[in-house]
Amino acid sequence: MSDDKTSVVLFYNQENAGQVFNDLLHSLEIQNDSNVEIFAISSDGSEPPSGNVTTIKVPSSDETLGAQLNLAFSKTTGTNILLVDNRSNPIVLKKGAISLFKLACTRVKEPGLIYSDYELLEKGSVKEVHLLKHHIGRVRDNQDFGKVYFIPRKALQAINNANPEIKFNTLYDLRLRLSQNFEVVHVANRYAGSLYRVTAESKSQNVFDYLLASRESQVEAEEVLTSHLAKIKAKLNPGAHYMERPSKPAGASLKASVIIPVNNRPDFIGQAIESVQAQTVKEVEAIIVVNGGDDDPTVAAVKRYMPGGDKYDAQKPSVQLLVFDINNLGLCLNMGALAAKGEYYVQLDSDDRLKADAVEKILAVYNDDPKIGMVIGSYEVWEKQNDGSITRMENLPVVTHDEWTEENGRNNLLRINGAGAPRSIPIELIRQVGFSVNEEPYCRNYGEDYGMVLKLSEKHRIGRVWDAIYEVIRHSGGTDHSIDQATVDRNDEAKDFMRKEAILRRIELNKGN
Repeated sequence: MSDDKTSVVLFYNQENAGQVFNDLLHSLEIQNDSNVEIFAISSDGSEPPSGNVTTIKVPSSDETLGAQLNLAFSKTTGTNILLVDNRSNPIVLKKGAISLFKLACTRVKEPGLIYSDYELLEKGSVKEVHLLKHHIGRVRDNQDFGKVYFIPRKALQAINNANPEIKFNTLYDLRLRLSQNFEVVHVANRYAGSLYRVTAESKSQNVFDYLLASRESQVEAEEVLTSHLAKIKAKLNPGAHYMERPSKPAGASLKASVIIPVNNRPDFIGQAIESVQAQTVKEVEAIIVVNGGDDDPTVAAVKRYMPGGDKYDAQKPSVQLLVFDINNLGLCLNMGALAAKGEYYVQLDSDDRLKADAVEKILAVYNDDPKIGMVIGSYEVWEKQNDGSITRMENLPVVTHDEWTEENGRNNLLRINGAGAPRSIPIELIRQVGFSVNEEPYCRNYGEDYGMVLKLSEKHRIGRVWDAIYEVIRHSGGTDHSIDQATVDRNDEAKDFMRKEAILRRIELNKGN
C-alpha cells in the first residue's frame, strides 16, 4: 500500500456518462498531487471508456450504498479515500483539491473525515456554499457536508467501513461513526477557495419539508442516531432520570395561562385572543406580551378586549397586557410566566389559533402522570389568502410529530428541529428553568422553545396530544416564509449549539447511573 496514494471512489452509470463524467475524470487526472488511483462503482454494468478507471461492478441492483462502497474500498490501495458522491449532480474538483485535503489531514492528531466548502453552479451563475463546522452537537441528518469526503483508510478500517445493512442513511451513519473516535475537519473558504464545484439547482427552504420524508427512512435515521448516542454515552434510556413536576405556584387561581409574545401584529392578535376566550375550560387567561413598546399598534388592539374596550366581556377569560420595548422572545415568555395566574403555560403564537378544546385536552394529559413536565400537541397548517381569508392547507396532514415515541422521543429530538405545537409547561418549571433570552451563540429570537424541550425532557416525561388542537397560519410576514440560506445557517448554528449542550448534559447525567 502506498504511503501517500489517494484512492478515489466515484459512481458511473448511463445517466452520468458522457461529458459530465469526462469532466470529473479530467479534473482528477490533472491534480497537482498525481499519486491517484480511480475506482468507479457501476450499478448498471456499464464501464467508463477511459483506461485510467477501474470499474467496480455491483453484483445486484438491490445492493445498498454501504455494500457498494465496501466493495470498492476493498479494491483500493491508497492511504486515503476520496469519496466523490456524483450520483445526482455533476462534480469537478479543483486542481489542488487532493493536496489541500491531504494537508488538512496532517493538521489534526486523529483525522477521520475532511469535508469542505464548495461552489454551486446554477443556471450559469456560480456561488460559494459555506458549510457549518463540525462539533459534537452536529447530529442532524439533514446537515450539508457537501458531496466530496476525504477519509484516511486507518479511520475507515477502525469503524469497519460502511454499514451494508443501512438502506437510506449510509453517509449519515458513516459520518457519525467516524466522529466517535476521530476528528471531523471542515476546510472553509472565504472566496475562490472552494475545493470543488457542483452543478445543481439550489434548493428552496421550506420548514415543512420533513413532513414529506419517507417514514421508513426517518425510522432508520433515528436508529442511526440512537446507536451513535449510545456509543458516546449520551443516550437516555426509557424512563431514566425522570422526576415529578413541581407543585403549582402559590396563588395560582387558574388552570392555564396562554402567553402570547407579539410585535406589530394588530391584524392577527384579535383572533388569537378570541381563540383563548373560546376555550371549553374557562379557568384560563390570555397574557399578551407586546415587545414593540408603547407605540406598537398591537397595544391598542389588545386593549379592545380589556375593561373599557369595545370587545371586553366580563364573562369571558381575562386578558393581561405587558408591554416591553425590547424584542426578545425569552424576555416575553419569562415575564409572562412571572405574571401568570395559571398552573400551566400554554403556547400560542400571535398569528396562530388554539382549537376550542386545546386546554381541556392538555390538562387531561397532565392528569395521567405527575412526572409529565411538558405536554405537546398536534396542529393543522392554514394559510392566509390575498383576500384575507384563512383556509386549511389540505395537502399537509395534521402535524403530529409521531416520530416521537415514549421510549426514544427525547433521543430522536436531537436529530430533528422540533417536537410539535402547541407546547405546555408547568408555570413553576418555567420559573425554575427559564427560557433562553438569546444568550446562546447565534440565537436571535429562535430556538428558545427547542432548548426548553431538550432540558425538560431530560428529567421529565413529555406527554402528547395526538389530536389537532392548534392552527398554524402561514402568511407573508411569518417567520417560516421565504427563509434565506444565511438565516437557515444561523438558526441551525443556534439549535446545534443547544444540541451540543444537551449531549454534554446527558453524558454527565449518565455518569450518575
